[in-house]
Amino acid sequence: MFKMLLRLFVVVVLLVGAAAFFFGYHWGGSTTTRNSDPVVGTSATAADTRTGRARQTGAEIGEQVAEGAARADTLLDETRLTTKVKSKIALDDTLKGSDVSVHTTGRSVTVEGRVSNEVQHRRVLQLVRETEGVADVVDRLVVR
Repeated sequence: MFKMLLRLFVVVVLLVGAAAFFFGYHWGGSTTTRNSDPVVGTSATAADTRTGRARQTGAEIGEQVAEGAARADTLLDETRLTTKVKSKIALDDTLKGSDVSVHTTGRSVTVEGRVSNEVQHRRVLQLVRETEGVADVVDRLVVR
């Protein structure tokens, strides 16, 4: 019985504290703020200068965001192309036992690593070349 009353008390205290927080109750202190500086009128030129600087800063930020989005899009395309090639190599039964890594820069795909024989070497290059989106293949494969 005592445990239940204690739990109820703790829950009520937490609910009251949360409600006070969300409704903006301030614990102690003054709720009004005072500005010691007198109100001074501003000229239109100062406001225009600040507005111009804000617009310029906004434009610069917009350019940076656009550049970042373009870089992200390029990286996503390269990752997509790398994944396609790696999947083809991994799913090909004739390439079991080979150790091939794939790197993509733009639309150029570099394959490197080791293959067991010349048949596997040709097959890896064939899979890369027939992958949609590949413009150039750099062959750094070594036959064991």
